[in-house]
Amino acid sequence: MSTIDLNRGRLKFEQATDLTVAIEEEFAIVDPESLELVPRFEDLRGAARTDEVLSDAVAGELISTEIEIRSGRGADLHEAIAAQRERRQRLFALAARTGTALAATGTHPWASYLDQHVIDSDHYRRVEDDLRWVAWRNNTFAMHVHVGIKGADRAIKVCDRLREVLPELLAISASSPFLDGRDTGLASIRTQIFTRSFPRCGIPESFGDWASFAEFIGFLQRVRSIIEYTQVWWSVRPHLSFGTVEVRICDIQLTAGESDALASLVVACVAQAARDIDEGRQLQPLPGRMLEENLWRAIRYGLDGELLDLRRGEPYPAAEAAERLLKWTAPVRDELEIEVALPERNGTQRQRALREQGLSLHDIYALSVQEAAATYSGTVSTENPEVIE
Repeated sequence: MSTIDLNRGRLKFEQATDLTVAIEEEFAIVDPESLELVPRFEDLRGAARTDEVLSDAVAGELISTEIEIRSGRGADLHEAIAAQRERRQRLFALAARTGTALAATGTHPWASYLDQHVIDSDHYRRVEDDLRWVAWRNNTFAMHVHVGIKGADRAIKVCDRLREVLPELLAISASSPFLDGRDTGLASIRTQIFTRSFPRCGIPESFGDWASFAEFIGFLQRVRSIIEYTQVWWSVRPHLSFGTVEVRICDIQLTAGESDALASLVVACVAQAARDIDEGRQLQPLPGRMLEENLWRAIRYGLDGELLDLRRGEPYPAAEAAERLLKWTAPVRDELEIEVALPERNGTQRQRALREQGLSLHDIYALSVQEAAATYSGTVSTENPEVIE
C-alpha cells in the first residue's frame, strides 16, 4: 500500500517557514587501525540511545558500515550549524568510546562492496529487493541540506532554478577520487556510482508547478514504480515530510569547516533562487541534455577542468565555480549574514596531491580519518585549514 500523501505534502509546503535549515552528513564506520569498513552501525545506534542529544539524531543509510548524523530543524542556517557541530562532536566521541573511527570521504578507497551488508529494516530491504546490484554497489557517503520554502508551487520553482547550479555544487564538493584500490580518474566516483545507477536519480526535469510534479509522482505510484517518496532520489527534490527543498548532490566533506561552508553555500543558493522567483527574475528552465553535459564535467574533472556557462554557451574554468555562485548569492548572503569560507582546493584535489607525492591510498585515507576526527570532534578549529597536504 502506498505511503505517499501528496495532499499532505502540499499542505506541508503551504504551512512551511522560509529558510529553516537541516543538515545531514553520512560517515563511514572504520576500524581505527586497519581503516577497513566495519559493520558497527547497530552498535553505535544502540549506544547513541543513551545520549539525549544523539538519541534522535543518528540514522542508518543503507549499509551497516555507514552512519548518518542529522542536525534537526534549525530556525536558520546558524542554528542548524550550531546543532550539527554539537551532534558531530558527540558522535565522534561515541565512536571513539566504542572502538571505531569515522571517515569523511565520498567513497572508501579500497573496501569491496561485496563485503558490505544492507541494514535490516523494512525500507532498506525494499530498496535491496527492488534494486539488487545497484543497491549493493552503492557504498557512498554524501551530505544533504534541507531548506524550508513556503508555498508548494514556489518550492517546485526553486527546485527548477537550482537544477543548473547542481553541477557547480558537485564540482566544489568533490571528495571521492579513489575506489577499488585505484584512482578512478573521476573527481566524484560517488556521484557516478549513485547518480548514474539509481533510478529516478540525478538532475530532474523541470515541473513548473506543484500540479505537474504531483501528476508525475502519482503516475509512479499508479504503475507501482514506487510505494514511498524516498524512492525518488533526485539530486534536488521537494521533501514531502518537511516542507523543504532538499539538495542532495554533494560529497561528504573531509573536514567540518568545509562542511559548514558548503552547507552555507547551498542555503544561500536556495535562498537566492527563492528571492529571484519572488522578484520576477525566473529563468526559463534549461533542458536536461544541456545540464547533463555540465554534470559529467563535474563528475569527471571537479574543479580541475571546465564547466559550461549554459546561458552563454561557453566554457569557463571550473575553479571559478564558487566565485560565480558567491556573486549570484551576494544579496541574500549579505542580508542573512551567511559567510562562506571554502578552501582553495576541494577534497579530491588535496587527496590527489598526496598521491602525486607518492603516498599510498592507505596513508592518504589515514590522514583524512585523522583530519575528520580532529575537526568534526571539535578538538581543532573548523576554520577550513588547507588539510591533507
